[in-house]
Amino acid sequence: MPKDRIRLDALDQNKSITQEDYKSGVKKLQLELLGMQLELLEKKIPVVIVIEGPDAAGKGGAIKRLTENLDPRILRVYSINKPTPEELARHYMWRFWTKLPPRGEIAVYDRSWYGRVLVERVEGFCTEAEWKRAYAEINEFERLLVDDGTILVKLWLHITKDEQLARFKRREADPYKHWKIGEEDWRNRKRWDEHIEAAEDMFEKTGTDTAPWNVIPANFKWYARIKTLKVVIRAVSKALGK
Repeated sequence: MPKDRIRLDALDQNKSITQEDYKSGVKKLQLELLGMQLELLEKKIPVVIVIEGPDAAGKGGAIKRLTENLDPRILRVYSINKPTPEELARHYMWRFWTKLPPRGEIAVYDRSWYGRVLVERVEGFCTEAEWKRAYAEINEFERLLVDDGTILVKLWLHITKDEQLARFKRREADPYKHWKIGEEDWRNRKRWDEHIEAAEDMFEKTGTDTAPWNVIPANFKWYARIKTLKVVIRAVSKALGK
């Protein structure tokens, strides 16, 4: 049977958490994940965590809480930006193959190979034939990782269009966060509906039994950060047989 299409704008964003529960919950979950990190190293199990979502969805904040108390010697966080000339001269997946973690280590991707079917599709940085072909290429890539013993966790943090506007304005007004907002963010916002359609197509085409998507309501940052930790811990626990 075909899966029900995920509708991002219909997502329940009325999920919150108190500050007290957030602070105590983060510490507890971070400690639990740290213990698992050491076990992953012993058992030589690599972990790949992909975090996608609209601009200002809180990806950076979620990644900080996910990683800040882990052993940095066996952890890498990659912020994926525009490809370099060297990367553009090769297949678009090449730059991700070179960033896969050694066995027993963790790699977190702030944006990922899914750019091919998201921003590159919407902005016309690749042809329609290329981004349509990418769904099968990505599915095969992820199947190879999982079959080889990698724990793969894919998360989409989602905010509403109104919440994005409020965060953009706060960033512009805050001298400590002004660097987080630029012309590209405003340009992407003008094509919100196209980006949403691309994301929903992506869930439908690449949300497989091997590598499912976890869509997290992120209008409330505390809730999204706790949920991100819980999703990762659940996936790692399952792989470790806990």
